[in-house]
Amino acid sequence: MSGKRENSKHKIDRRLAVNLWGRPKSPFNKRQTGPGMHGARRGKPTGYGIQLMAKQKLKGYYGNIGERQFRRYFEEASRMKGDTSQNLIGLLERRLDAVIYRACFAPTVFSARQIVNHRHVTVNGKVINIPSYLVKEGDVIEIREKSKKMPIIMAAVETVERDVPDYIDCDKKGFKATFLRVPKLEDVPYPVQIEPNLVVEFYSR
Repeated sequence: MSGKRENSKHKIDRRLAVNLWGRPKSPFNKRQTGPGMHGARRGKPTGYGIQLMAKQKLKGYYGNIGERQFRRYFEEASRMKGDTSQNLIGLLERRLDAVIYRACFAPTVFSARQIVNHRHVTVNGKVINIPSYLVKEGDVIEIREKSKKMPIIMAAVETVERDVPDYIDCDKKGFKATFLRVPKLEDVPYPVQIEPNLVVEFYSR
């Protein structure tokens, strides 16, 4: 992964004042100010500010998803039956790059996106190079044979930093994962508090 990507990831941590992915190298572990020369001073947030921050946190966590695409997820979640905030999390966790990250085939959500973009991943045997592709229950996600020796993938598979959540069945040795079910918010191993209900409030204003 490029240094530029690494820096953008750390900038998100500082801007949102959280170690968003729970990574040991996050600059927020050492430096609790916003990005910029002196760091932004944080006043007491308003109701709108709290909702906006929840939205930025959720967008940032999934690799800084663009506003237009993120709004489309909200609109899709609104049309689905059941709780909109739970539906939103379910859609985001079905993203192929999110599944690659959850299965520990990539060290970060940013590198997971690159791995998918560069055609290293198949879904049910077919190469998919769209990070936002939504997997379905029962889909089998695999790292392609020729890509299994890539250092970034091998290092991620060997990591003990994160556990694979129980809605994904992962065969690390085979570089293969099966998406078992769409998770609820409480199933997802976020290292920080994620509040999709505030995101729903933001878009429903």
